[in-house]
Amino acid sequence: MKILQFAVAGALALATFTGGAFFAGGAVAQSGENILTVQLKDGPVVIELRPDIAPKHVQQIKELAAAGEYDNVAFHRVIKGFMAQTGDVEFGDMKDGYQADRAGTGGSSKPDLPAEFSDVPFERGTVGMARAQDPNSANSQFFIMLAPGDFLNGQYTVVGKVVEGMENVDKIKLGDDANNGAVADPDRIVSVKVGS
Repeated sequence: MKILQFAVAGALALATFTGGAFFAGGAVAQSGENILTVQLKDGPVVIELRPDIAPKHVQQIKELAAAGEYDNVAFHRVIKGFMAQTGDVEFGDMKDGYQADRAGTGGSSKPDLPAEFSDVPFERGTVGMARAQDPNSANSQFFIMLAPGDFLNGQYTVVGKVVEGMENVDKIKLGDDANNGAVADPDRIVSVKVGS
């Protein structure tokens, strides 16, 4: 019994020391610092970021979000039953320099990142980094899975998972299937906030 009490006390002390981090279902859950709140026209989407599997990608997303770079950026590619893609801060900002024909081809002023592939599967709500053919070309663009996509497993970097507001993601305007999901007059990210 003493050992159990000691273990519980130690776990509580560790949780206090680490700012509330704990293991839940095998994943590291963080207090506010690794929460991204994406405001859409239909309401908020809360994403739990995963620095334990993609530290460089998560850091870059957090820096871009804190600088307001994702605000007003279009969901330029949305494919029913697959995913909603956004994050082109170069050509996708619908209030400053939006170029519909180039949205999805840009990045940010920050460098491209080396791949941080993991064994975390692409399920509904998984957030992954978009990239070109080069696995080390992810920069600012990301996508939210609308349905499972096992064929992406180990091929793209997972950066997090939607933990609240998936119903708002489901309301994002769909793109044209004949045009690889490109969206005419797309929905946008209203704003992004780091922290809970």
